[in-house]
Amino acid sequence: MSAPTTTTGDTPMTHRQTLEALSGLLLVLFVAMLSGTVVSTALPKIIGALNGSQTQYTWVVTATLLTATATTPVWGKLADLFNKKLLVQVAIVVFLVGSVVAGLAQTAGQLIAARAFQGIGVGGLQALVQVAIAAMIPPRERGRYNGYLGGVMAVATVGGPLLGGLIVDTSWLGWRWCFFVGVPVAVLALILLQVTLRLPTVRRDNVKIDYLGASLIAAGVSVLLIWISFVDDSFAWVSWQSAAMVGGSVLLLALAVRVEARADEPVVPLDLVRQRTTALAILGSLAVGMAMFGGAVFLGQYFQIGRGYSPTEAGLLTIPMMAGVLGSSIVAGRLITRTGKIKPYILVGAVVLVAGFALLGTIDHETSLVLVGAAMFIVGVGVGMTMQNLVLAVQNTVSLRDIGAASSTVAFFRSLGGTIGVSVLGAVLARRVTEQITTDLAAAGIPTSGGGTGSLNIDAMPAAVQQIVRAAYGDATGHIFLISAAIAVVGVLAAALLKPVTLRASLDLPDAATSAAVAADAVDGAPAFDQVDVDAVAKETSARR
Repeated sequence: MSAPTTTTGDTPMTHRQTLEALSGLLLVLFVAMLSGTVVSTALPKIIGALNGSQTQYTWVVTATLLTATATTPVWGKLADLFNKKLLVQVAIVVFLVGSVVAGLAQTAGQLIAARAFQGIGVGGLQALVQVAIAAMIPPRERGRYNGYLGGVMAVATVGGPLLGGLIVDTSWLGWRWCFFVGVPVAVLALILLQVTLRLPTVRRDNVKIDYLGASLIAAGVSVLLIWISFVDDSFAWVSWQSAAMVGGSVLLLALAVRVEARADEPVVPLDLVRQRTTALAILGSLAVGMAMFGGAVFLGQYFQIGRGYSPTEAGLLTIPMMAGVLGSSIVAGRLITRTGKIKPYILVGAVVLVAGFALLGTIDHETSLVLVGAAMFIVGVGVGMTMQNLVLAVQNTVSLRDIGAASSTVAFFRSLGGTIGVSVLGAVLARRVTEQITTDLAAAGIPTSGGGTGSLNIDAMPAAVQQIVRAAYGDATGHIFLISAAIAVVGVLAAALLKPVTLRASLDLPDAATSAAVAADAVDGAPAFDQVDVDAVAKETSARR
């Protein structure tokens, strides 16, 4: 018979009941991750079929990340106001509509717009799954269940590229099924959530949604990303367009900070962000976001365009990275639950992440696949040890009533890091590839006007041009991973500065859980509990459970 490990309301939940409740949430997480990974290896074929460019290739990914980033804090705030289960189901429906529209797209522009709408649902799923789990499982026990989360993420990240590759390589299916395939999975998730998930609605009084702040943040980040995508291509670094876009972005973000500082319920609570643990977790999440999104996006392109492998083969070649995520998340999660310590695992993971990116920074179009696989495995280990645990570190510092805002804030900055990372790295890759192709075509005596350097439809190019384009992409990919390694160093510094703590074994902070009782005793003239007594009661309760 399973021992009670978690609770909903006042009723303890057994380990089996917790797993049943987690089943729908894990499937939801699988659906959200699958939407990104299933296109990672198929995207070169998709953009090629739609006659898209490298910039559009990047924006198919960036559009989803951008809207997910902008809406994640809003979903988190809504979770503090409305039923969490209902909100998860609403997010799934939004995701479903976006998936169907993306599958029906006729141009790259339409696909980007559909993916942007799909990202609204993804933002909800990213935030709400974390919030729902935090409402059921205490931080100390959550490390144990993070292994299941890591397993689902690994399956989605490994299975997604394989599934996407098989779909585009199967003539009677076609690339559109990369988006349609998530529909039945999402419907199944809706059913499972309805049957298994039971969460009390813990409603806060006078909760307000700061739509103005969210809009200003989204607008400021969007303008900056658009500038990154087009600078040095459509206009020069020093130009009125650059001045207008950079200046506009800075102004919008400054206004966002001002609004957030004055809002009763800011979408990104500045008081929370200023806390040491949260601020450092945000810095670490930026680096992990770049690893999680940038790695999958550009490695798929590297294997297909740079090395000439099929989408299915490219999916198989990314397995080492996902194996690292799966193994490290399970092992680290169980060790965290056993010891209650979290900082050592985040720090080691951040260091490993830098090492993995540095090794990936040495690859070119002729690098041994053994070396590439080893580097990907190391990156996966780093992601698995840091990604979920950074969220857990923040959740451990806040009360249950603020868990929505805290979880969504970290998810927001992780998505922001991924969005900026994919956009910046994509822009650097595009510039470097274009320069290399132009130089090599000129050296080979091939007119650049007929080379089609801006298109990703490689199969339509002459054999000589194909070889030049593949070499350019293969060599340029290593350069962007060196940039990733440099940025990931920030994550190491953030992890090193985290305050060592022992995760609490209760769902809520002891102070929050006992404040009402203490106040009542004080009114009646009874002596208030001393903090030592509170801690002792918490430990005794945990031991009995």
